[in-house]
Amino acid sequence: MTIEKMLTQQVLEAVKACYGVELTEKDVQLQETRKEFAGDLTVVVFPFTRYSRKSPEETAKELGEYLKQNIEEVETYNVIKGFLNVVISSAYWIEVLNDVAKEEKYGYAKEPSGKTYMIEYSSPNTNKPLHLGHIRNNFLGWSVSEIQKANGHNVIMVNLVNDRGIHICKSMIAWEKFANGATPESTGTKGDHFVGDYYVRFDKEYKAQIKELMEQGKTEEEAKKEAPILLEAQEMLRKWEAGDEKVVSLWRTMNDWVLKGFDETYKMMGILFDKVYFESQTYKKGRDLVLKGLADGVLYRKDTGSVWADLTGDGLDHKLLLRDDGTSVYMTQDIGTAYDRFNEFNMDQEIYVVGNEQNYHFQVLSLVCKKLGFDWADKIKHLSYGMVELPEGKMKSREGTVVDADDLIDEMIHTARTTSEELGKLDGYTKEEAEEVYRKVALGALKYFILKVDPKKTMMFNPKESIDFNGNTGPFIQYTYTRIKSVLRKAEEAGVKIVPGDIHTALTEKEQNLVKLIAKLPAVVKEAGDNYSPALIGNYAYELAKEFNQFYHDYSILKEENEQVRNLRLLLAQQCSVAIENAMGMLGIEMPERM
Repeated sequence: MTIEKMLTQQVLEAVKACYGVELTEKDVQLQETRKEFAGDLTVVVFPFTRYSRKSPEETAKELGEYLKQNIEEVETYNVIKGFLNVVISSAYWIEVLNDVAKEEKYGYAKEPSGKTYMIEYSSPNTNKPLHLGHIRNNFLGWSVSEIQKANGHNVIMVNLVNDRGIHICKSMIAWEKFANGATPESTGTKGDHFVGDYYVRFDKEYKAQIKELMEQGKTEEEAKKEAPILLEAQEMLRKWEAGDEKVVSLWRTMNDWVLKGFDETYKMMGILFDKVYFESQTYKKGRDLVLKGLADGVLYRKDTGSVWADLTGDGLDHKLLLRDDGTSVYMTQDIGTAYDRFNEFNMDQEIYVVGNEQNYHFQVLSLVCKKLGFDWADKIKHLSYGMVELPEGKMKSREGTVVDADDLIDEMIHTARTTSEELGKLDGYTKEEAEEVYRKVALGALKYFILKVDPKKTMMFNPKESIDFNGNTGPFIQYTYTRIKSVLRKAEEAGVKIVPGDIHTALTEKEQNLVKLIAKLPAVVKEAGDNYSPALIGNYAYELAKEFNQFYHDYSILKEENEQVRNLRLLLAQQCSVAIENAMGMLGIEMPERM
């Protein structure tokens, strides 16, 4: 039982004993005591004055005295302006430290929840390489998955590859027109980059044609619709959906180039999936469900042939589900994919990790699925996150002004290598061992910089800031971890054994603060799971690392002459390293033994 729960129950008993009133847990308000006051937890006593019929100060004193007399763990108390600050005994916190040290995987749920969550993330288009926006998506999806696992849920991590549609046909048309038979192999280019270059080339040609048509007297809107290269792409999409062999063969070849490139990037990022879905395999199911909804009178068809959902009764507008020519839109495919997934896995929740520009899309998806009669429609959740921007503004794939994921990771590794070589911390490592450390530091910097920000917020990415070894960064936390591991290695070499349960000395204020922080991890993991926010885990890891560094600066560990105190500090250091490693692991960040 946590100290918060125990104190809550004792406050309820105190109110009953002092004032003869039985209340419930929701009537008790506890807060962490503010740093400028003595205490661990603060009880808000104002709600109890109606029963005591006394001032807040008198009420707080009566309750404080009862707690002190009846709870062994309460050492003393003080009253500040009607707030009851409770001081928990050093012995209690030592017991907490000993208990934590005995746990097999600290911070993780001890029992499975029995719930199944499916988390979809990444969801790239096969017409361009992964970029900085995808990096936030992948790291967020992976971390949220790991946090839900830590909360005891069964998690299925999935990817939906958007491998069909007009955007794919744009790359295909450009390749046919301008490639002269070139391939990734013939040009020595990574497959996803190769295809992405033709997507950019399409846009360049498209804009040139728009300009030419406007010079011939067309309006801009007419020119955009009538540009020959766009009409060719639209015709190619119709042929693809009709199963034209030549078009399908080219589509398959170009998609294979891209998927091979994606796999290399995913491997470098440390990203995996339990199952990969392809839009090309799910959109027909969506179309069938839409046509059934049409037949059942839930949807309607316009004179032009397109099929729509009327959502005006839900405060929205009309949503297109099939175009005039019968081809599918994203919504159609998402309906089919959701249907297949819920039939196969019967999840308690399906979480889509997708940027906030798609908020409307997922609101509509849930509503349309509900109209079609699916009881799982309410289990759809959109984990909406903000965009990643650069100091110079937004990125645009069509114009080729994106920060490429591969290039960014390479740059981060180069920076980590340069910084580490300047510090000279890896002397004696082989080249392979050193490169592994550079990789861990680089990806740790990148993941932490992105995940420490609340997912809902738009963020500005600055590579140089992210890899700083000081401040709220991944490398700072990793460096703190390696510092602890160095102390523990030296203790082991000196034959000092750390035995949990064998520590009985009193704690200093800094030591107690560390124990309290370590003890918070399970609650932080639960809160991060409830809020789908890795930022809570990241900021916890930073606070713990920062607190340990202050402790390390002020106190000797191995040179402490009192054996009990030395062993306490070693156990404290060890459990800090465990809490940091487990928290950072939930962010997908590996911890090096040396830096």
